[in-house]
Amino acid sequence: MLLAFVIFLVTLVFVIWQPKGLGIGYSALAGAGAALAAGVVHWTDVALVWSIIWDATFTFVALIIISLILDEAGIFTWAALHMSRLGRGSGRMLLPLIVLLGALVSALFANDGAALLLTPIIMAILLRLNFTPLATLAFIVATGFVADTTSLPLIISNLVNIVTANYFDISFGRYAAVMVPVNLVSLLATLLMLWLVFARNLPRHYSLKGLEPPRSAVRDELVFRLTCPLLIVLLLAYFITAPLRVPVSAITGAAALILMAVAGRWWQGGRDAQVSVPTALQGAPWQIVLFSLGMYLVVYGLGKSGLTDLGANALERLASQGDFVATLGSGVLVALVASVMNNMPSTLISALAIEQAQVTEHTRELMIYASVIGNDLGPKFTPIGSLATLLWLHVLAGKNYRISWGQYMKLGLLLTPPVLLASLAALYFWLPVAGS
Repeated sequence: MLLAFVIFLVTLVFVIWQPKGLGIGYSALAGAGAALAAGVVHWTDVALVWSIIWDATFTFVALIIISLILDEAGIFTWAALHMSRLGRGSGRMLLPLIVLLGALVSALFANDGAALLLTPIIMAILLRLNFTPLATLAFIVATGFVADTTSLPLIISNLVNIVTANYFDISFGRYAAVMVPVNLVSLLATLLMLWLVFARNLPRHYSLKGLEPPRSAVRDELVFRLTCPLLIVLLLAYFITAPLRVPVSAITGAAALILMAVAGRWWQGGRDAQVSVPTALQGAPWQIVLFSLGMYLVVYGLGKSGLTDLGANALERLASQGDFVATLGSGVLVALVASVMNNMPSTLISALAIEQAQVTEHTRELMIYASVIGNDLGPKFTPIGSLATLLWLHVLAGKNYRISWGQYMKLGLLLTPPVLLASLAALYFWLPVAGS
């Protein structure tokens, strides 16, 4: 177990450090190679791990491609400008509107898309509105925070959700029936905490004179008109094809292909295209494919070496205290592990531990969804909790806006626990109502 832990720790350091030319994918793959060479995992484990993560990985890539094309077409800027005008010059009205926009984008385009694409747009708008540094901090933190805390409702809303749902064979409809109400509680708790912490820093009034009309942000009229129908059809397709066990990545990939064809004007050889599809494809997180396989192999070896047994024993002790303690305890435990281990490795470890734990079926189901909540929200405790947070901080630094790790942890430890506990409590009370 010591050898497996050392390999994992070194791999995680390189993933966070991201040496120039290496990237997260090759760093994780190098760790997997070390685990294979040391005998921590074997070649037979490669196929097993790939069977767990392939659907989630390609779904994530397809969603980011969709997000990048819509961003290039100006859709997110259009939405943000609309929210700014709906705020009617009130900073205290604008914050909830931006949080709601972030929650919607997170639900449909995954937490990474919400944090990475919306943040620079919101920053640009705040610059035109001449917000103070403290007010700007409130909106930036709100955008990054809500991206994760409201990434619970759908399987596609977070890579963690896809991996967990696939591992435990949870259908798209069943998952949504359980987690949409829980996500609403998480959204309300998020709004409350952000308001309590930042309300005093928000401007009472701001001028709309510096904002252009929302329609001026749209750079591709055809993509703009297609967006809403495409998203509606995409969501319906998820529910309709779920009983047929069609992979989520196949549905999402088809939607991405349609959007690429429209944006690239493929039927007319690319003439009049307003969006560069090759640029969107180049910006897609292809290294996440290597990262997912490499990191999960390293973590699978760590689990085989004894970590899964430790996790299963801890879950059984929590279950012995009743379902309420089991729900809150397992969710908090997973959140803490995710905050120090990164939520992607934590997702696999928690899934293996839950599968191994000797608990009732109802308790197991509570723990499965609690692990999703813990792995979605736990990363907000620390900057290393998720790659999305590290990339978000990198985006801010690229815009000459820096949030130190100490400042981030201070805010994360203040904002996250109440939202986490409220979401877990909502799960405990709602799951029996949702039925089976």
